[in-house]
Order: sequence, then C-alpha cells, then structure tokens
Amino acid sequence: MFPKYRFKKIREYLKSRTDKEIYPDEIFLDSSNLPDFDTSQFEGRLEKPISKYTIYIVAFVFLCVGLVFVGRLWYLQVTKADEYRTLSENNRLDHSVIFAERGVVFDRNGVELVWNIAGASDEFSERAYDNRSGVSHVLGYIQYPLKDSSGNFYKKESVGRAGVEKTLGELLDGENGLTIVETDARGEQKSKSVIQPSRNGKNVTLSVDVEVQNALYGFIENLAHDVGFVGGAGVLMDVENGELLSLVSFPEYSSQAVVDAEKSALQRYQKDSRKPFLNRAVAGLYTPGSIIKPFIALGALEEKVITPEKKIISTGSIVVPHPYFEGVNSVFTDWKAHGAVDMRDALAVSSNVYFYEIGGGFTSETGREQKGLGIANIEKYVRLFGFGEQTGIQLRPEAEGTIPSPTWKKETFEDGVWRLGDTYHTAIGQYGFQVTPVQAVRAVAAIANYGKLLVPTLVNDDTVSFDKIAIQKEYFNIVHEGMRQAVTDGTGKGLYIPQVKVAAKTGTAELGSKKQFVNSWVVGFFPYEKPRFAFVVIMERGPQNNTIGGLYVMRQLLEWMSVHTPEYLESSR
Repeated sequence: MFPKYRFKKIREYLKSRTDKEIYPDEIFLDSSNLPDFDTSQFEGRLEKPISKYTIYIVAFVFLCVGLVFVGRLWYLQVTKADEYRTLSENNRLDHSVIFAERGVVFDRNGVELVWNIAGASDEFSERAYDNRSGVSHVLGYIQYPLKDSSGNFYKKESVGRAGVEKTLGELLDGENGLTIVETDARGEQKSKSVIQPSRNGKNVTLSVDVEVQNALYGFIENLAHDVGFVGGAGVLMDVENGELLSLVSFPEYSSQAVVDAEKSALQRYQKDSRKPFLNRAVAGLYTPGSIIKPFIALGALEEKVITPEKKIISTGSIVVPHPYFEGVNSVFTDWKAHGAVDMRDALAVSSNVYFYEIGGGFTSETGREQKGLGIANIEKYVRLFGFGEQTGIQLRPEAEGTIPSPTWKKETFEDGVWRLGDTYHTAIGQYGFQVTPVQAVRAVAAIANYGKLLVPTLVNDDTVSFDKIAIQKEYFNIVHEGMRQAVTDGTGKGLYIPQVKVAAKTGTAELGSKKQFVNSWVVGFFPYEKPRFAFVVIMERGPQNNTIGGLYVMRQLLEWMSVHTPEYLESSR
C-alpha cells in the first residue's frame, strides 16, 4: 500500500501537469522503492515486448515442421503412389484358404486306418481314426487349423502331433490353395477366383496288420488286468526287410478322442498314472534281464572266450573272495542249480552262473579258471546289435537306453569304482541296463538273419536299410540252437506248439527295493528253419510271485495267428 502523503503529492503533481502528456515512468517513478511488490511475479516491473529473435526461432520451427509434412506427403503421394494404389485396390479383395486333404493311411492289407470326413467342418475336412484297440500309438493324432478371436485363421495347416501323423507329415500334409474374392464398397461379392489350387497329401500304406495289432493288444491288456501288470508292449518285425507287422503299447489313448478334444477323455488320460501317452514300444526303458544272454554268447564265441561245447557247473551260485579283505566273500546267485551246462544248455535254461563266468571271468577255489569277456567287450557286442542307440523307426520320441560301463558309473554314482560284480550283473542284463522293446526286436532279428541289423520301418515299401554285423555264421547257428532248445526243453517251453516252430529266450528283471515286482520278457523268432518274423513281448511291473507273463501273451498270439492269419507262420514267402 502506498502511504497517504505520497498519493497527495502525486495528485498535486498531476494537477500541475494537466496540460502535459503523462509518461509511464512518471507514474511509476518510485515503484522500485516499494518493498511490498513480488518481483518474481512481475509486480512493479514494466512489461517488455517479445523480441524479434524469439519470433525468428518460432518461425523457423514452424517452417521445419511444414517442410517435414510436405516431404512426407510427397513420399506417400508421389514416390510410393503405385505401391499404395495397389494396396488400396487389394483392400477390396478377400483372401481365403483352400484346405488340402490329408493323405489316407492304410494297413498292409488296404484297410483304412485314418481317413477324412468332408463337410464336418465348414472350412476343412476332419480326421477320422480306426477305433480298434492297439493302433493309436502308431497312428497318433493331429491338431486342426486354428482361428483367432476374429474368426481368422492364424494357423492354416493341420499339424501331426504324434505317431505317423507326425513323422510322415511331409507325405500326408499336402499343400493348401488360395482363392481371391473381390467385393465392392458395400461388401458384396463381385467375383471369385482360384489363384492357387490345393494339393492333397499322399496316401500311405503301413506295414502293420491291424488285425494282428488288435489281437496282440488284447492279449496284453487282458493279462495286465488279470495279473496286475502296470503296462506292456509287443513288437513283430520282418527279419529280412525291417517291416513291422505289429507294434503295440498298453495302455493307450484314443486318437479320435484326442483330435476331437473330448474333455472327459483327456482328463482321464492326464490322471492315469500308467501314462497312456507313453509309447512303451519305442520310448519305454526296461531292464532286459536274461534276454541279453544270446548277445553275450555271440561275443564270447567271437572273442574265443569259450567254445560252444565247454561246460560250466552251476551249483546255484558262485563265490568271489574280496580282493582286499581275507575271509570276506561276494555271492552271486543263479535262479536254480543247473549242473553242468554248455552254451546251448545255458541259453535254454538261462543259467546265470554260466554267463557270470563268460562275462566277467572266474577262478574257482580248485584253480579252475574261466576267461571272461570283460565289461569293454560286453559293451562292444551289445552295441553292435543296436542297444544304446535309437533304431531309426518312424515314431517319436524314441529312447536310446543305457549300457552300464565304468564311464557310466563314474557319471552316475558318487562311488564310481567299477567292480567285478558290476560286470557279472551287466552280463545277465541287470544293474543299470536299459533297453526299449523295439531295440530288442531289432537285435533278435539280427540273430535270426545272421547279422543284418535292420532299420525298423512302419511303411510298406521296398526300401531296406541295415548294417552288417561281422560275426561268423556258425556262431549264430549255436545261438539259434540254444534258443530253439529253450522252447523244446527250457524256459520257453510254453511256446512249444504244433502250429509253428519257434526259437525264444525269456527274461525276468527284478524291480523295487525289495524286488517285489518284475518285468517279464520273451523274445525270439519264427519259423525256426527259415525265420520270417522276430518278436518281443514285455509285461511291465507285475507281482514277483506271478509266473505268467510275456511268454503267455506270445503263445496266445501265435495260436490266434494260426487260425486267423496262418500265412505269417509259413516258412515260404
């Protein structure tokens, strides 16, 4: 506030200057001395006009913005005119997919296993699968094309997710086509044309016989339910070309239920502790037990570890003194006392003691010495027959398995020292040994055909792929005779049937901390004189006191085949 005496002086001064012009600096002459003005808010200060420099800067900025705008306009309407004209025209065109038909899948006899149902969907044909048990793990399933929330396809192909639908997808898929529909501004169709026709997938004929497949699955399923096995698998393979006559895994899922996304079925599969989505035939890993003995025998013959006629006495066990502690012994048992057995006998009765000695070597208290293969040669010969690697079958995933060795033990156990007992147990297919059923049938086929290690195939064609195993034919004959003797007078006697002569080897692998469960194996080939098919059946994790297993399943199948498919039991092709 101004003091009153100042206003009075100002009034007097103004009256004396009424005839003169009043200047701002005269009015605000003492404003700089007024302490109550807030100068930061421009109180008590004279207003100043915007400088020319500021105006030039603003003008320059607007000029730059204008130039950028004009440049972009030139780029869009002149430089890119043709491109955007084309895009504008295409805005009136609607592209739609012509979905290709997937190829049909047949069994070896021309029975449709997978086919298409036209009209089930507005856009594409739906897939239909044979509903017989035993085929789903071979056939697999697909995933249909997928739409977004606007109804547009963002995945335009049917994709195989398992089985041959996945692995043979390049043959079955085909190639989608394309149509263009021209519409006017109102969205009404003016024209429609196909610019790229679809190409249907190729049909595929599998090597499997769906009737044999269904029968084998049924026998495995029934025994599992009757006895209490968790699961099982079975494979039959042509020993000359590798074609698979049958490949089953129990339990299984339904291909149709999965592809149709049946909620109740999918929930049931996910809750099933038996893992129905696991294809046990190619991805199930099992301790082989005594089915490994024919391969140990071949290695021992080839390395001149023993002659076929030399006999080893089995009293029910062997005792190995501890190398460092006197009076401390390790006892390795046989499943029974077999007496004196040669190689044929040992295969027939499945003598553990015989294979302990030819596998790891042994020196008795009386000084009798038997040279052994040793773990390095054991690994060498089982790998020659395809164990420890994928077979190349057209199914995924496929497991490789494990062959125990000193290196494996060091990587697996804290105490990585390899001992003689580890070699003994490996020689009879125990310890950390893990194989798949398809590996086993491939290896047995190589015994039957004298050393052709075939690539198993599910496709019925003339392609044959194999590696040759360099072992003398006479040694294969010894093993043939031992496996036949197992059927006529040994552990495989359940397969001694009049319909066909069979050579076989059984195996029992103990499981659990108390050995309260077993895997029951049988492998072999038929007909004996001129082998056509190798086979393997495994029944998984059954009660230890049960005496019925894989051999019983195979007997049922052979008896069924003698009635329904006798052509497979004949020696001549």
